[in-house]
Amino acid sequence: MDDPIIAGVRAARDAHTARFGYDVAEIFRDIRAMQDASGSEYVRHPARRVAAIPDDSSSP
Repeated sequence: MDDPIIAGVRAARDAHTARFGYDVAEIFRDIRAMQDASGSEYVRHPARRVAAIPDDSSSP
């Protein structure tokens, strides 16, 4: 199933990531710069901590 919209989105994504050598940190730095330049307000939530999973290895 070839969807031209999906193909276009994937091509745009690949072109964007290729500009930064597929370096995730550089890609996100660029995305943040675009957000800052847009003048829009973005909501940023602090990371949530994951609760520890109890160790049940002592159970029979």
